[in-house]
Amino acid sequence: MKILCNPLFFLFLGVCLLFLFRVFFIRTGLIYVTKRCWRRVVDCFHVHQFYRVPEFNENMQENRLYCKVSDYLHSLASLEDSDFTNLFTGKKPNDIVLRLDPNQVIDDDFLGAKVSWINEKIGGDKSHLRSFVLKMRKTDKRRILRPYLQHIHTISDELKQRNGDLKLYMNPGGEDHNERWRSVSFTHPSTFETIAMESDLKNKLISDLESFLKAKQYYHRLGRVWKRNYLLYGPSGTGKSSFVSAMAKFLNYDVYDIDLSRVVDDSDMKLLLLKTTTKSVIVIEDLDRFLIKKSTAVSLSGILNFMDGILNSCCAEERILVFTMNCKDNIDPAILRPGRIDVHIHFPLCDFAAFKTLASNYLGVKDHKLFPQVEEMFLNGATLSPAEIGELMIANRNSPSRALKSVITALQTGVEWRRSASFGRRLLDGSGTRVSPEESDNNSAIFSAENVDTTKDFRKLYGLLRLKNKKSQSFDLSSGQKYL
Repeated sequence: MKILCNPLFFLFLGVCLLFLFRVFFIRTGLIYVTKRCWRRVVDCFHVHQFYRVPEFNENMQENRLYCKVSDYLHSLASLEDSDFTNLFTGKKPNDIVLRLDPNQVIDDDFLGAKVSWINEKIGGDKSHLRSFVLKMRKTDKRRILRPYLQHIHTISDELKQRNGDLKLYMNPGGEDHNERWRSVSFTHPSTFETIAMESDLKNKLISDLESFLKAKQYYHRLGRVWKRNYLLYGPSGTGKSSFVSAMAKFLNYDVYDIDLSRVVDDSDMKLLLLKTTTKSVIVIEDLDRFLIKKSTAVSLSGILNFMDGILNSCCAEERILVFTMNCKDNIDPAILRPGRIDVHIHFPLCDFAAFKTLASNYLGVKDHKLFPQVEEMFLNGATLSPAEIGELMIANRNSPSRALKSVITALQTGVEWRRSASFGRRLLDGSGTRVSPEESDNNSAIFSAENVDTTKDFRKLYGLLRLKNKKSQSFDLSSGQKYL
């Protein structure tokens, strides 16, 4: 009895009980099992409502709400409490990203109510149907359902805006309707600040895109689908793909890149369009090559319907369609008419204004003593593509002077080659006055079938020039400075 009255005994007994609780509950996981069992018992006294968010809607288009729910759930801290999660590396090598495994459950709290999400997957690897299932008590349904879904929309949009996590979708081909598109993160670095384009034209295009973003009611009042079609045409290496990236970054839209060589037929083309989503840039590159060579199973009628057919009214709105070509001279006028192409953008070979932008981006040089010489060569009709000039600057990026000298040599060699081979035509008339491509019948800034072979010869000469230029720099290797 004296022992029972001793306070030290009760203290010792309490310590022992805490130790046993820690060993048998926390270290063995019994506490989690107890919590789960208790929750199941409580759930037996409530009626629940279930809501399924499928990956695709009834038209087999991607359900945007599914994507938003996925982004939201994978941002929750309670994801770590799921029984099974997948670990992936993030955008940075040291980042670890958690992803919910199929048929696992994640819990969430909203306005004092408990809800659960089930990552449901039905079927095999190829014919799988994925969806998220929301479980909530019916007593909470009227109070939290709409505010909760709006909360998911808001958080998802904030995450996308903050992370800039755009997707690039590609069509892999095949007959599996659930695998029409496969996606990767869209990480192309080009923006409107980095592309080499005339400033007035760039500002007009930015203004056009801004007007499009605000024109939903206007398009609906006209009875037209809220979309806009762009044609980018010009020689290879003039920045058409970079412009698409800048457009997607500016609009914060995902990109769908359609490879026509993988499209089975016109019906397959329609299904690809049906599975695109709102807020997207849909791109078909080198359309002229497929139309002229007829190297695709898609017919001209299929292309026309894709651009401006009745199917467009059944697809998601707020879309930009972009088509690229090297030359539009031999293209059927039915493709280029207004409605199918709203904006034509010409990408010429480099001029001095674009050269200065490239020098600033690649070399960090806004002015240089060699600039007047470069400008004079451009005024005399010399020109290269932005990609060719950019490559010379990359190869000599540690020495701006050497980079500019390489560009001057390439421009000079190009002029001599064109004069000897009668290649190209100047953009200057006999009096030395500059004329526009539309005013001149002999315009060197547009490729045509007549000068393709000569252009290939010029590319070969350009490659020999670069090889010769690298050999001439070998003496710098002894000083410890290497130019790539």
